[in-house]
Amino acid sequence: MNEQKLKTIFAEALDTAENMIQDDLAYNSIEQWDSIAHMTLIAAIDEGFDIMMDTDDVIDLSSYAKAKEILGKYGVAF
Repeated sequence: MNEQKLKTIFAEALDTAENMIQDDLAYNSIEQWDSIAHMTLIAAIDEGFDIMMDTDDVIDLSSYAKAKEILGKYGVAF
């Protein structure tokens, strides 16, 4: 359930198809994931999972797989 929710958030924030969202999807690996989209993505993840990522995690969030790892620190299970 959380996996699907995160995929949807990524797809909407990055304006791309959900089937493009895989563990190896990384920052700047697709044209849509630039610095502006990154902040949109962070805001959407924070809102979607009712958390507030700290600055280190925002900077550290460099891939879809890393997003799942970071969310785990906030009690979100995958």
